[in-house]
Amino acid sequence: MNIVVCVKYVPDATADRRFESDNTVDRVGVDGLLSELDEYAVEQALQLKEKRADEEVTVTALTVGPEKAVDAVRKALQMGADQGVHVQDEAIAGSDYVATSLVLAKAIEKVGRPDVVMCGMASTDASGGVLPAMLAERLGLPQVTLASVVETQGDQVRIKRDGDTATEVVGATMPLVLSVTDQSGEARYPSFKGIMAAKKKPLETYALSDLGVDAGQVGLEAAWTAVEETAARPPRTAGEIVKDEDGSGATALVEFLASKKFI
Repeated sequence: MNIVVCVKYVPDATADRRFESDNTVDRVGVDGLLSELDEYAVEQALQLKEKRADEEVTVTALTVGPEKAVDAVRKALQMGADQGVHVQDEAIAGSDYVATSLVLAKAIEKVGRPDVVMCGMASTDASGGVLPAMLAERLGLPQVTLASVVETQGDQVRIKRDGDTATEVVGATMPLVLSVTDQSGEARYPSFKGIMAAKKKPLETYALSDLGVDAGQVGLEAAWTAVEETAARPPRTAGEIVKDEDGSGATALVEFLASKKFI
């Protein structure tokens, strides 16, 4: 069985995040890490492998990004993935979801026809959540998305998807694209043994030319959308204190919420 986990290197939420002059996110000059929501995808891929101990199962961690993005793959390898793939090319900078899904799909095809393409529910920086569907379309595979519970038997996959008012049960047959939520099971921490073993695991680096992708199909110029302007978040101001000495506190609170259009 071949499992490919798509992982993303994102700016650390505690770091001083900023934008480039072209209004794209600075992914080079700030500290980054493996997107937390993708850790759940890695965990589910590893659990699927462990359930099939009598089979030969390979888990490949795949990322697209600048040089430092390889750290996301290394974290997945430390958790237990078998091999890694890093697609790195200067032309990719500024790519939107359409271009990113193209690069990922081509890289997945180069790795080998997968039985499962595993994704997190979204990335913690953009929170789009559309890449699993785009990958399924490009790869010609069914998709089962936003799984809070994953069950497998043979080539059958059944998931539970929690909505606002109900829980759905969705099933499909491998090969497929599967995305999981942060309710699917806590991701494991890399052990010391896993960290040391990761240093010896194969890690391939591909450029666009290796995937047969033209540079004109990706990057900021090829994006379907554009960010016109960015502004720094204003500094926090002191809050307003209302003393409810005469029973008018509730009225003052309602007036405040109404003035901010919260109600």
